[in-house]
Amino acid sequence: MPAPAKIPNMISSASGAVDADMELSRLQYLLPPLLSVIAGMVDLTGFFTLGKLFTAHVTGNLVLAAAAAVGGGPLNMAQMLAIPVFILAVAATWLIAEASNKRGPVLVRLLLEVQFVLLAAVLIFSTVTRPSADPHGLIAGIAAMIAVSAMACQYATLRLALPKVVSTAVMTGNLTNAVLSLMEASKSRRALSDANADHLRQSLCLLGGFLAGCVVAAVAVCFLNDWAWFLPAALAALAIAIR
Repeated sequence: MPAPAKIPNMISSASGAVDADMELSRLQYLLPPLLSVIAGMVDLTGFFTLGKLFTAHVTGNLVLAAAAAVGGGPLNMAQMLAIPVFILAVAATWLIAEASNKRGPVLVRLLLEVQFVLLAAVLIFSTVTRPSADPHGLIAGIAAMIAVSAMACQYATLRLALPKVVSTAVMTGNLTNAVLSLMEASKSRRALSDANADHLRQSLCLLGGFLAGCVVAAVAVCFLNDWAWFLPAALAALAIAIR
């Protein structure tokens, strides 16, 4: 039987655990749509200002590099480097999480802060060096690798701290989930179960968020050019502030 002096500490610890679980549940609901908007902005801004390179859908860079090699076009080495840099950035995010010894909402905020630092670095670097002036040059390649690292950090954050959240950038999977859920509903001619309905809502919400991020980023690039990186950096800061 625990000593009377330990009972208040046990109650406080249990209360803190419940509060952390509630906050994590809220973050799983509120963060993914915002992160999908950030991913859409980063992907499109990088594509237009950094030599047609995908900073969020990194595997697409292999297709572009292969097409350039076969077609005889200029080969953008950044497209080839995006995959190993992404891998290293995911590994670095894992090391940060392990070294911090944090879990739950505290870990989420820590990794979101890392993402913000990386996107802020892209913004500062791009506004100072203007990589869009030479999108296939070394400066553009450096900016692209920082942006790829920011997206790798976002993916790793979901995997490490919010494992129940579906992907905020792999829209092919989200679109597949949405279509299959709708087909199941039409087959049975009855309402979806709560779990399937929630999955459908998440998929459609993330699809809409990513598309909105792309549209806003396209307009921003037209008017702001390299300063368009301000938008995903600002939203990354907003993500940290969510409680």
